[in-house]
Amino acid sequence: MISSVRGEVLEIGLDHAVVEVGGVGLAVQATPGTLARLRRGDQGRLATALVVREDSLTLFGFADEEERELFGLLQTVSGIGPRIALATLAVLSPDALRRALVDGDLTTLTRVPGIGRKGAERLALELRDKVVAPAASPATLPISANGANPRRDQVVEALVGLGFAAKPAEQAVDGVMAGDGEADASVLLRAALTTLGGKGR
Repeated sequence: MISSVRGEVLEIGLDHAVVEVGGVGLAVQATPGTLARLRRGDQGRLATALVVREDSLTLFGFADEEERELFGLLQTVSGIGPRIALATLAVLSPDALRRALVDGDLTTLTRVPGIGRKGAERLALELRDKVVAPAASPATLPISANGANPRRDQVVEALVGLGFAAKPAEQAVDGVMAGDGEADASVLLRAALTTLGGKGR
């Protein structure tokens, strides 16, 4: 089990980063929020979980051990695999997720692509006693921007990869770009996720 990686960040994509560890570049799948904390060329550390399948080894990275634990906990529920678990953490912060599970907030849980009402009911039923609700409501992360050129198609593709339908993904990205046409792809992706999450399913 690879529980963490630390090293120079060689590359940051829309859904992954490459971290050099002992001369080997490890591709780590992660949420936009986690990737936003990394800087190419700097040293980075990620809590990680290795998912082993017959035909693949996939390393998932998280900002901290709390997110990694939630990632594993989500997958104890039938029908929830690593892809949906990561999408859940991309749409909902750990605090928002714990609160939704404890409160049985199906509306919030069904904002995650791939989780319908029955799946949300299963999550709340099986996990509400395994998490502790946060003391205060989670704060919304600020959306920042820089002067890089927007990359609409890449952001739409990343959203579709997380499970959103193409048309709503395109509408969300276009809406964000209308407000900030100079935002780079990672900023666009985070803002579009916020927009799509707020609409529910």
